[in-house]
Amino acid sequence: MANSNSILAGDIGGTHARFAIVDRSDSAHWRLHDWLDLSDSFASFAETLRHYLNRIERRRVPEVIALAVAGPVVGGRVSLTNRNWHISESELRSSGFLAAHLVNDFAALAYAADRLEPADLRCIGPDIHGVPEGTITILGAGTGFGVSCLARYRGRPVPLATEGGHIGFSPQGTEEIAILEALARRFERVSVERILSGPGLENLSRARDEIASRAARALSAADIVQQASQGDVDSRETLSKFSSIFGAVAGDIALAHGATGGVLIAGGIAGRIESYLTQGSFRERFEAKGRLSSFVKSIPTRLIINSRAALLGAARAAEEIGLG
Repeated sequence: MANSNSILAGDIGGTHARFAIVDRSDSAHWRLHDWLDLSDSFASFAETLRHYLNRIERRRVPEVIALAVAGPVVGGRVSLTNRNWHISESELRSSGFLAAHLVNDFAALAYAADRLEPADLRCIGPDIHGVPEGTITILGAGTGFGVSCLARYRGRPVPLATEGGHIGFSPQGTEEIAILEALARRFERVSVERILSGPGLENLSRARDEIASRAARALSAADIVQQASQGDVDSRETLSKFSSIFGAVAGDIALAHGATGGVLIAGGIAGRIESYLTQGSFRERFEAKGRLSSFVKSIPTRLIINSRAALLGAARAAEEIGLG
């Protein structure tokens, strides 16, 4: 393998596996090439990586590989939370890479957070700036619900991975209490991820059917979004409730992090329901924090629209620890 000025980056989630080679020749503006989003079902990560390497010119493969992975990284190993895949840095090195680095996918987004350009973001709510050099929260709904933050220590950015998506769901109002009770009959514990994720959206739809004493519809998350776009009232109300709870949770996590620098929203679902986030009660619930409402009103909320941000973040994480 060759090309020490580049890093092979991956963004490995519960339903996707994206790869690209990050070219660091221009230190101010890194470029991505040989980008590939593999949506096919592979039995293992190793098989997926082999497929990618077979699609590019092997003589151009970098010596360093850095992967943003959807799960907690412990001792250089990860078992993906929502996928039966296991990846380790030692196995990656054994396969021929000089160096390998695994980083939680939302921690990777934290590494990328303060390097995103205005064109990479879109405002959800008022266009406010937040505190320069303030802590930034990153969260989002996809196959699961990811949470991280970019903390600051004496001017130095410190990306932190968390498992904040598994905090308990805190309902507000009789409808959300009924939703919690319906979900509690199915799950031993109702976490935020049980609602704010692709499977969670399906759980929410089913719970609302149960509360309304109507036959549960076997709808996937994609079905719900599609039917809502076609005017289906129940699906639209489900997405409205989803975005409302999303806003409440985002505000809670912003309080927990002291995210004066802003909240960045990632994940595959947000982009598909952007109109519900911008026109619904997302921002209202985000700000409704009682005595701390004035604090969160000054925090900007923005949608990450650059789908390759985690790839850049993974590469930056590897560079930060001296790889490559």
